[in-house]
Amino acid sequence: MPAAVRDRASSLTEDDWATVAQQWKDSYAEFTSKNEPTSNFVTVDDHHHDNLNKLLEERELTGLWTASEVEEISRIWHFLDPWPDSSAGITQLNKRFVTSTLSNGNISLLTDMAAYAHLPWMHILSSEHFKAYKPNPLVYDGAAEKLGLPAKECALVAAHLGDLKAAKGRGYQVIYVERKGEEIWSAEEMERARGEGWVDMWVDIGDAEGGFLDVARRFGIDY
Repeated sequence: MPAAVRDRASSLTEDDWATVAQQWKDSYAEFTSKNEPTSNFVTVDDHHHDNLNKLLEERELTGLWTASEVEEISRIWHFLDPWPDSSAGITQLNKRFVTSTLSNGNISLLTDMAAYAHLPWMHILSSEHFKAYKPNPLVYDGAAEKLGLPAKECALVAAHLGDLKAAKGRGYQVIYVERKGEEIWSAEEMERARGEGWVDMWVDIGDAEGGFLDVARRFGIDY
C-alpha cells in the first residue's frame, strides 16, 4: 500500500467513514432512479462495485484495498441482517399467500440475502429479470405476469411510498410497512399519502407485533 494512501486512511475519523458509507448507500437510489431500460443492463452489484471504487478515487484512497478485497467489500449487501419480524412474518404469510421478492437488487444478491437472513420467500423476482429498475412499469407488470396473476390480485409490501405509488398505478394492492430510516418522502408527503387513502394497509412503526408479523395478523393468520 502506498504510504500516502495509508496516511490518508489513518487520518479519517469514524464520522468520515460513516459519511463514505452513507454516500455509497445513497448512490443506489440515484443509480436505479436514473437507469433506463436497456439491453446493456447494469446490475446493482456492478454499480456497488464501481461506485465504491469511485468513492475511493475521489478521496485519493485507491490502493487501500486490493482488487479482490474491493470486490468482497462491494458484496457486503448480500449479507445484511434482516428486520427482526421478517423471517417469522414471511413464514406466516406463506400460510395463505404466494410470497416473492420484487426488488431492484439483482438475482444473486436476493438469493444470498434470503439464505443468509433465513427469509423463506417462495419466489425470487428481481428487476434484473426485466432489465429495468423500479419504478419502471416493466418491473411491476412483468412480476405479475411471471406469477401468473392479474395485477389486482398482487399486493406489494414495501417501506417506500414511492415504490408503492408506482405499483398502485399498475393495478396492485399496496401495503406500507414503515421502517426506521427507510422512507425518503418527507413527513408532510407521508401524511398526505395517508390522507389520500390510496395505501390499502398502513403498518406504523410500533404497531403490535411489528412489520410483516403485523401484516399477517391483520389478515387473520394465526400463529
